[in-house]
Amino acid sequence: MTQTQTPAPESEQMEPDHNPKPLVEHLVELRNRLMWCFLAVIAGTGFCYFFVQDIYGFLVRPLADAMGDGDTQRLIYTNLTEAFFTYIKISFFGGLFLMFPVLAVQIWGFIAPGLYGRERRAFLPYLVATPVLFITGAALVYYFIMPLAWRFFLGFQSTGAETALPIQLEARVSEYLDLVMVLMFAFGLCFQLPVLLSLMARAGLITAETLASRRKYAIVVIFVAAAVLTPPDIISQVGLAIPLIGLYEMSIVLVRRICKERAARHGA
Repeated sequence: MTQTQTPAPESEQMEPDHNPKPLVEHLVELRNRLMWCFLAVIAGTGFCYFFVQDIYGFLVRPLADAMGDGDTQRLIYTNLTEAFFTYIKISFFGGLFLMFPVLAVQIWGFIAPGLYGRERRAFLPYLVATPVLFITGAALVYYFIMPLAWRFFLGFQSTGAETALPIQLEARVSEYLDLVMVLMFAFGLCFQLPVLLSLMARAGLITAETLASRRKYAIVVIFVAAAVLTPPDIISQVGLAIPLIGLYEMSIVLVRRICKERAARHGA
């Protein structure tokens, strides 16, 4: 007597592309991909070193514009090796930006084989959104926050006619560029908030109702984070806090949509 075979459930039809690997093979693959990431960053750093003066000029442009023309428009270094290592840090900073697509591809190549087809399609938009949001946050610092903040801080300079002794800025090049790079990375990482909350929603860890009910606590946390990550002026703090609040509200909309899709999928 012949038995008819029923089709496999959808969850079984969407198995990963390969059989499960032993833990040692996963660790070896992770090591290899980390090695490729390391080599990519080193190559990007070496490439950016040839254009380090152009990158330096781009990063100091907001300060130069805020200073205006004159003899005070300069940065100094007080250690013999300071300028050289500052150029290395600038090159590394540029290399990370330049090679981010390679890093993203390596991350995707490591996790994609273990995902179902539906999960791959759901994860790909985040792979695109992550660098876009990061660049948006860094651009906000460069084109809006830094020009306003630098003018605010330079306003504390004075001449001998105003005070007993003049107060003039003698900024060290390493300290200035460290501040700029930290700010750009901090804003870029903070702008990953929608990606983080959306992934948590897909994992079933949060809901839109939870985010909405805790909005007032989130706003307090956002302002505290803005106070820690930015220079101690109200312009920088508000300049980071307001976009983050907007991203939080956008995240609530995205999470609500994700929760509805999960509910419809489980109901079907």
